[in-house]
Amino acid sequence: MCLTVLMFVATATVADEAETLRRIFDYDWEWRLRDNPERATSIGDRRYDDRLTDRSSDGWASRREHAREMLARVQAVDRSKLSDADKLNYDLFVYQTREDADGVRFPFELTPVDQMDGVHMLLGELAQRMPRDTVKDYENFIARLRAYPRAVDQTIDLLQRGAHVGVTPPKVILGSVSENIANQLVDDPARSPIYELAFAKTSVPEQERLRKEVLEALRTDVLPALRKLHKFWNEEYFPATRETIAWTSVPQGKEWYAYRVRVETTSDLTPDQIHELGLSEVKRIRGEMEKVRQSAGFEGSLADFFTFLRTDPRFYYDTREGLLVAYRDISKRIDPELTRLFGRLPRLPYGVVPIPAYSEKTNTTAYYNAGAPEANRPGYYYVNLYDLKSRPKWEMEALSLHEAVPGHHLQIALAQELPNVPKFRRYGGYNAYVEGWALYGESLGPALGMYTDPYSKFGQLTYEMWRAVRLVVDTGMHAKGWTRQRAIDFFVANSSKPLHDIEVEIDRYLAWPGQALGYKLGELKIKELRARAERELGPKFDIRAFHDEVLGAGPLPLPMLEQRIVAWMGERNR
Repeated sequence: MCLTVLMFVATATVADEAETLRRIFDYDWEWRLRDNPERATSIGDRRYDDRLTDRSSDGWASRREHAREMLARVQAVDRSKLSDADKLNYDLFVYQTREDADGVRFPFELTPVDQMDGVHMLLGELAQRMPRDTVKDYENFIARLRAYPRAVDQTIDLLQRGAHVGVTPPKVILGSVSENIANQLVDDPARSPIYELAFAKTSVPEQERLRKEVLEALRTDVLPALRKLHKFWNEEYFPATRETIAWTSVPQGKEWYAYRVRVETTSDLTPDQIHELGLSEVKRIRGEMEKVRQSAGFEGSLADFFTFLRTDPRFYYDTREGLLVAYRDISKRIDPELTRLFGRLPRLPYGVVPIPAYSEKTNTTAYYNAGAPEANRPGYYYVNLYDLKSRPKWEMEALSLHEAVPGHHLQIALAQELPNVPKFRRYGGYNAYVEGWALYGESLGPALGMYTDPYSKFGQLTYEMWRAVRLVVDTGMHAKGWTRQRAIDFFVANSSKPLHDIEVEIDRYLAWPGQALGYKLGELKIKELRARAERELGPKFDIRAFHDEVLGAGPLPLPMLEQRIVAWMGERNR
C-alpha cells in the first residue's frame, strides 16, 4: 500500500473516532435535557419548558441504565486516535460517567426533600427562572403547574420507600420543611408566592387570560398537591425520619459517604486525612485572626472579639432595603477592578436580588444562580435579608467576592461562553473546582480594593475559617461520631459568624454530606499552583495569564487542573 493511501486511512480512522466521540456527547447531552427539563430551562433550552422531571422509580432506573451505557460506549473509543483537544473532552467525559456509573449502587433518589431543596420549592424556583417573552412561555409554565400533582405523588412514593429502608435525612434538620410548605398554602391563589414570582416582570399580550389560567391551575392542581404533601410530611414522613445524624448510619453509609467525599473533592483523601487538614487550617487561620484583632486595637481575647463582632449594633443594617443596597454597592465597586487580575471577562452581566421571602428563613446567607446566554437571562446573586441581626456588614465583601465576581458569576459565565467545547463542559462542573475557585476569589479582595478596614479583613478570615471548620465538622459528624451540638460548639469557638448562620450551616452539612469539603480543598490546590507558578516562573509570572489559564478550560477535576497548569508553566519557561 502506498504512503498516500496509508495516510488517508490513518486520517479517516482519526476522523471516524472523533466523530464517534462527538455523537456520544450529543446523544448524552440530548438525553440529559429530556430527562431533566428544569435544567434545560435553566440553561436556555426551551424545548421542554412544559414538562417536569420524571421522579418515578422507573425514571431512576432509566438513569442508572443510562450511566452504565454511556461509560461502556465512551470506553470503546480509541483515545490514542484523538486530537489533544478531544483527548481532554474524552478524559472529562470518562471521569464524569465513571463516577455516575459507580454511584448507581446508592439510592440517592430516596432523599428528595430536605430543608433547602425539594419538590416543595420547585415551582418557586421555576417561576424565578422561567422565560417571560411570549404567550407560549406562560402556557408552558401553566402546563408545569398542571403536572405538579404527579411530581408530588412521585416524590411521596420515594419518601415512603426511603423511610421504609432507613434512608432519610436526620430528623433534627427537617423541622422547617413543614413551615416552608405551609408558607405556600394560601386561601387566595393570587397571594401565592408562585403567582407573584411568575408575573413579576412581564408585558406579554393576553395577560388577563394567562393570569386567570395560572390562578386556576394553582387552585385546582398546585395548592391541593401542596396540602397533600404537607399532610403526608407531618403525619407520616417526619415522624419516621432517623434520630441519628451521621450519614454512615444509613444502609451502605460508610461506603456511600466515602463516595460522596471522593466526588465532591475530586481527590482520594480519606475522611480522617481531611479532618486533620481541617484542624491544621483552623489553627493557622486563628493565628491570622489574632493579628487582625490586634490591628483593630481590641484589647480582649479572640473569643471576646467574636462576641463584639456578633453583637455591636454598628455592624448591622436597620432595614432590609439598606442591606440590599449595600450589597449592590459592593458588587459595583468590584466590577471595574477586575481587569487588574483577568485578561478575559464574561459578556454576561449579573444582578443582585433578595432570596424569596417564603424560603429565606432556612436558606443560606447568599447563593448564585447561573444565567443563560442563550435565553438572554443574566446571572443572579441572591442575598438573604432575613433577620438583620445575623447579617453583619463585615462579611459582605467576602461574600460578594465569592458569589458574584471574581467568584461564581465570573467563572461560570466564562465557562458558558467557551468556544468549540462540548456542552457538557460549558454547563457542567466539579464541586472542588467551582467552590474552590469562589473561595480563592475571596482572597483576591485586597487586589480589588476590598478589605480596607480590619473588620472587613476579619470578615474574609471568618469566611476562610468557615470553610476550614467544614473540613472538621463534616467529617466529624459523618465519620467520627460527633454530635450536632459538638459541631456547633466547635464552629462558635472558631468563628464570629452569628449563631443562626452557624446552625443553618451545620444542618446543611447534615443534608448534603461531603459537599462542603470541596471549598477548602479546591482553594488550597489553586493557591498551591499559584505559589508554584510564581516560584518557578519568576519574572515571567503574570497573574492575569495565570487566572485565564485556570479558568480557560472550564471546570476540571483538581488533578487535571494541576496537569494543565504544569503544562502552562512549561510553555512559559521555554
